[in-house]
Order: sequence, then structure tokens, then C-alpha cells
Amino acid sequence: MLLSSTILLSGCLKSTAPETASRFASGPNDQLVGQASVQADGETSPIIQNLKARHSILQAGSPYATVASGVLASDARVAEAELRVAILRKKAADRNWLPTLGPRVSLTSLGDLVAEIVVNQVLFDNGRKRAERDLAQAEVEAAAVAMSTDGNKRVADAIGLYLKAAEGREATAQYDAALSDLNHFEWIMDQRVKGGVSNMSDLNVIQQKLADLKAKRSAAQEDAETALAELNAMSASPMDDVRGIGQLGAAPVAAEPLSVLEAETARDIALANARIARASHLPGLGAQASIDQNGNTGGGLNVQADQGFGFGTMATLESIELTKDTAERRVSEAREDANREMASLVRKYEAYKRQSAEASSLVTQAKSNLDLFQKQYDGGQRKVMEVVGVYETYIRALETALEVKYKAARAELRIAELQGVLASGDRI
Repeated sequence: MLLSSTILLSGCLKSTAPETASRFASGPNDQLVGQASVQADGETSPIIQNLKARHSILQAGSPYATVASGVLASDARVAEAELRVAILRKKAADRNWLPTLGPRVSLTSLGDLVAEIVVNQVLFDNGRKRAERDLAQAEVEAAAVAMSTDGNKRVADAIGLYLKAAEGREATAQYDAALSDLNHFEWIMDQRVKGGVSNMSDLNVIQQKLADLKAKRSAAQEDAETALAELNAMSASPMDDVRGIGQLGAAPVAAEPLSVLEAETARDIALANARIARASHLPGLGAQASIDQNGNTGGGLNVQADQGFGFGTMATLESIELTKDTAERRVSEAREDANREMASLVRKYEAYKRQSAEASSLVTQAKSNLDLFQKQYDGGQRKVMEVVGVYETYIRALETALEVKYKAARAELRIAELQGVLASGDRI
């Protein structure tokens, strides 16, 4: 009877006791039977809804999408395990308003051993229990944001490795073609030196250029092989046959950076902890009922505070209030940093795209100039070293165009990672 009365009283107090307003607060009777679930969390949490609504901008069937699928399939998903732990803690917190039951064993002055079953019920706690539930919910949201961040970072790292491999392979192919042409020029100069027509120094210059190209070609090939090996190590399927790069799809305009969501969840955790700390300094009201091994019952009300008042209590309470302002400032700072980085990345991406178009135009001009010098050489109007010099200019134009092309791709990739749209939130 004591237990039933206490539970009934706690249910009434749960629906009537004034508590601090919270964006996590639900109806007074929800979760009474402990049916909290991931779906229920997502329905009541704007942050989780935000994460679930994010769709990947990787176009289906593209090389980027292939790489993303491979690395997500092999993910150890540590963040997922942490999220499940947070959800279980939230389920436990959803029932924190119910009474607790436990044994109490004591030794009397007469040497008798008294064993009792004690039921404790909090009647008024200055909003501590609600703050504990809000804290558990905020920890679920923090784990969800961490999981989304982890998934997007993994995809970004994998695509970054793929871009490095693709750039190395493309550079290797360019250097192979250049080496083939310069080898031909070397053979011509060697024949001219043997015939006494040209100076040995000209042959040495061409050979030096050949050695430099071979070193660049080896470095590009090694970079490609290293990046591809690392990519295959983190992928569920080999990526050796994946070729080409493409444009990313348009990102949602309202996609808030994940770093801002992370700061918001940290703010919510700090606010909940501040409310818990404040409540621990204020007196609360509780009920207690007990029954011993002889059937004797007892009970009563008690007023107590977890931490008593002292000379520094007021300063402690003021610091708790300032914690709320600090948490809000951190969110504002995170949003400002994200906006700054986004603005910088957008400008860099636009600049790289413009530079890429200019570099392509310079490649076309250098190729036209090279063709003209080749024709003039065939007609006896140009020397071999003049053609070699123009060919070297053409190679540098190709190198610049390739470098700017992949800088633009990396800037675009970083923008998508910052917005958290490399991996679909519903799949994560």
C-alpha cells in the first residue's frame, strides 16, 4: 500500500510540479511505460530531424558515390555504438521520476540486525529530474551529430585519397607522353652531336630535362599508388578500376554546418548540467516509506539539499548562471567560424574554377605555339633547342592546369564536408 501510494503521488506530482521549460519537454504522461525509441527521439528532436533530412549530394553511379559506398560499408561505426549507449542512458533517464527501491541493513545498539526495504520518492527537486532527462536527450543528440560528422569525414577522407590517386595517375600519363617526345628530341640531338653539327652541351641540357621529367613521373606514380593502397585499405571493395572525377550536386541552402550543430548540443549539455548543479544547492522535498523483516512500516517526508549552503554558495550560483551565457556565446562563435570558413572556401572554389579555365586556355595556346615551332623546325627555320624550350613551356602549362583542376575539386569536397552532405543522414 505504501509503494502504491507513493507511485500514485509521484505520478500526480510529475504532471503538476512546476519545472524549468525545455525544448526537450514532452507531454506529462509520455514515456510512462518506457517506450522510448530512436524514432521517438527523432520525432521530438529538431537536431536529429535536421540530420535525418540531409541528403548526399554525391550523384548516383559517379566515382565519388562508388568510393563513398565502399568506405561506408567497411566502417567500424564506433560512433553508432556510442549513440546506442546514449539512447539507453536516455531510456533510463526517462524513468527517473519513478520511486527507487532498495535494501537498508543497520545494526542497533542492542546488537540486533535490522533489515528493511526502503522506497524513496522525490516530490520536489527544483527541476533536477527534468534537467537530467534533458541532459540525456542532449547527449543523444551530441552522439548523433558525432556520428554524422564521423560518416561525412570518412567519406571526405576517402574521396580525398581518390582525388590524390586520380591526380597522380593523370600526371603520370602526361609525363609519359612528355618523356616519349623528349626522348625523340634527345635522339635527334645525339645524332647531330655525332655528326658534329651540334654542341655536346645541348645534348646535356636535353638529358637533364629528361632526368627531371623522370623524377616527376616517378613521384606522381608513387603518390597515386600510395593513395590508392590507403583507399583500398579502408574500403570494402577494391577501387583500382574506378576512374574519373565529376561535379558534386547542389547542396541544400539551409544545410547548417555540422560544427554549429555540435556546438548547439554542447550548449544544451552545459545548460542541463547548470540546472542540475543549481538544483543541488537548493532544498528539495522527498518521501520515504520502509518495511522491515517483522512487517513494521515507517515513512515520512524529508527536506534536504545535496550541497549545503556555505560562504561561497552565492558565487557558485552566479557562476552557474554565467555558464548559460558562455554556452550561447560558444554557439555564436562556432557559427561565425563556420561562416568564415564557408565564405573562404566558396571564394577559393570560384577562383580555382576561373584559374582552371584560364589554365586550359594557356594549354591550348602553348600547344598551338608548339605545333607552329614544330612545323618551322621541319621546314628548317627553327633549331632543336628552340622547339625543346617551347615544349617545356607546354609541359608547365599542363602541370598548372592539372594542379588547379584538382584544387577546385578539393575545395568543392571540403564545402560539402563542412555542410555535412556527403553522406545521407537517414542512411547514417
